[in-house]
Amino acid sequence: MSEPLTFWDHLDELRGTLFRMLGAIVLFGIIAFCLKDELFSIVLAPRSSDFITYRLLDTEDFNIHLMNTGLTEQFMIHMKTAIYAGLLVASPYILYELFRFVSPGLYANERHYAVWIVGAAYLMFLIGTLVNYLVVFPFTVRFLGTYQVSPDVTNMLTLQSYVDTLLGMSLVMGVVFELPVVCALMGRMGLINGQLMTTYRRHALVAILIVAAIITPTTDAFTLFVVALPIYLLYELSILIVRIITK
Repeated sequence: MSEPLTFWDHLDELRGTLFRMLGAIVLFGIIAFCLKDELFSIVLAPRSSDFITYRLLDTEDFNIHLMNTGLTEQFMIHMKTAIYAGLLVASPYILYELFRFVSPGLYANERHYAVWIVGAAYLMFLIGTLVNYLVVFPFTVRFLGTYQVSPDVTNMLTLQSYVDTLLGMSLVMGVVFELPVVCALMGRMGLINGQLMTTYRRHALVAILIVAAIITPTTDAFTLFVVALPIYLLYELSILIVRIITK
């Protein structure tokens, strides 16, 4: 029988886990950095009517032109986007390392639930990121990028603004899509139930609008609606999940 690990042994194990996670992010970030053309063909795709979402809706032709205003701006944006892509690709390995670190301290049934919770949370984060890329961000950039108060006023959008909005909204939508997982955990613990969530549906709608107004990078009503709608649908999905769990 092996001897129990000391505090310093756990600390060394944690340090090794963090180094391996960081190494994976750096490795995939470097790969994404080297694949510049492929990376930015994905990032910049929603700015023109050739994007898949616009083609499915058969929207009119448009192309939003981006400009650069800083000497080092394009290089820094390239690095930031590559790091985000590396983090996204390395996230399964990061979750594996975290689970491998904490699993020895869990009972068998706790380990079973932890696998399902972590897997569901990761899946919902990816779905949120994908929904933002395919739906929320394209509608936002299509509306705001082509909106004009007068034909005499030309929109001049910067690459910095475009990329920051895309990455920021992707992160926010990924976190927001964790709502069903959080509600499922609270329902499992008996803190909420389907009847309670249904009773306070109108209160939740007001809270959703407030949260959407806070997390949206712009102040227009259109973006607020585009962000608030998926959150409300997630709330309705959470009600169904909680009802199933409590039964």
